[in-house]
Amino acid sequence: MAQMLAGRLHVPQRELWLETVPVPEPEHGQVRVRVAAAGVCLSDVHLIDGTLTPVYLAGDVVTLGHEVAGTVDALGPGVTGWQPGQRVLLQAGERDRRGTVLTRGVDYDGGWAEYALAREDTLVPIPDALEFEQACIIPDAVSTPWAAVTDTARTRPGEAVGVWGVGGLGAHAVQLLRLVGAAPVIAVDPLPAARDRALVLGADVALDPKDDGFRDAVLELTDARGLDVAFDFAGVTPVREQALTVLGRRGRLVLAGIANQPVTIASDSRFNYLGQAVLGHYGSAAEHVTQLVSLAGQGRLDLAASVSDVLPLGDATEAVRRVQDKDGNPIRLILRP
Repeated sequence: MAQMLAGRLHVPQRELWLETVPVPEPEHGQVRVRVAAAGVCLSDVHLIDGTLTPVYLAGDVVTLGHEVAGTVDALGPGVTGWQPGQRVLLQAGERDRRGTVLTRGVDYDGGWAEYALAREDTLVPIPDALEFEQACIIPDAVSTPWAAVTDTARTRPGEAVGVWGVGGLGAHAVQLLRLVGAAPVIAVDPLPAARDRALVLGADVALDPKDDGFRDAVLELTDARGLDVAFDFAGVTPVREQALTVLGRRGRLVLAGIANQPVTIASDSRFNYLGQAVLGHYGSAAEHVTQLVSLAGQGRLDLAASVSDVLPLGDATEAVRRVQDKDGNPIRLILRP
């Protein structure tokens, strides 16, 4: 039986092991993909450190990796819509017959491996011009902020927006907000390197949230109106508290980061009078991924700067450390089998 290398999380021990395992065989309706690139997400780090726990995993070991791209390698029985050699990315999850969302690399084996299985309807074709390293991060790293910007917040051209946390998700949010015509786009991050990166990616202004003049600066940038939309990609309680102080009339605070903490509104009278809203956001839908592939394929979205480094699959542990420690301030690290 053919063997392959895989990065496997042993959930009870919370340990990532690089193991040799059998190459999986596709079952009915499945496609086997030869992995060319797989992203390393902060969620992967949280699965390892115990902050997150798989809910629907059958067993206690799973191959990590929900951001995956590669080529079709083999077709299972009943699959007719794909051909070996086709370039594809994989949706970050799927729904089962009961409508439950299962996440790749969490509830079933993902793409930190030489080969990955995928249900045939979770493959998305990608153009030849889109590099695998960029394509793989579209599900989640790019599609999550895209869904937050376009669906949850329903951001309109000319709206003033703030992005708190310019990491893997927030950095893409800056690009995407500029793409849809938001203005000004204000990036907020305590790290100077992150603020510099936000300006390169298209933010109009980058502010330090610890600056005593922060609120005055936002009001000046918005002609005293305040923000139409504030995005929390940091998942930190002080971010929500600060964002609410600079929301304008009918302003929306979108919680894309997860703090697992209460959301406190200091004054319900002001909140109600201004018609403000707090909106929860999680993940993205299949159509968001296909939209982004189209935008990237047509040259409207350049993700080259998002690939901070590419490491061999055997260095997965080092990649996790770098993401956890923010070593080099990466947007996305990529594993290449």
